[in-house]
Amino acid sequence: MKKFYKISELSKELNLVDPKTKKPLNHVIRYWESEFKEIKPKKINNIRYYSVDQIEIIKKIKFLLKKKGMTILGVKKLLDKNINELDVNNNISLKTNYYKNSIRVKSKEILKKFNKLKSYGKKNSS
Repeated sequence: MKKFYKISELSKELNLVDPKTKKPLNHVIRYWESEFKEIKPKKINNIRYYSVDQIEIIKKIKFLLKKKGMTILGVKKLLDKNINELDVNNNISLKTNYYKNSIRVKSKEILKKFNKLKSYGKKNSS
């Protein structure tokens, strides 16, 4: 495994590639670099080199932005608070939030079904 990756290699690794031209979308990573202080590539002869640690941070940012639909401000806050660990024991971790949201959705579904049964019983008893 390499120690450093060029921006084009990183774009391909993250699947940030234009579907038509198959060219890497390096501008996305450069934009994230301007937005997130955690991304600090080494520049040698004006070429960006990203370490494995940097790549993990960028993968996390991409996941939160693209898969979770978070805003850049939301991701910044998350990274600032170090809430990015997927730890069940941490009350403010991503996994905990996932479980909270899942339970909230299931609770609402159960409550709807319960209220439907409740009203169904009232109709038959009259």
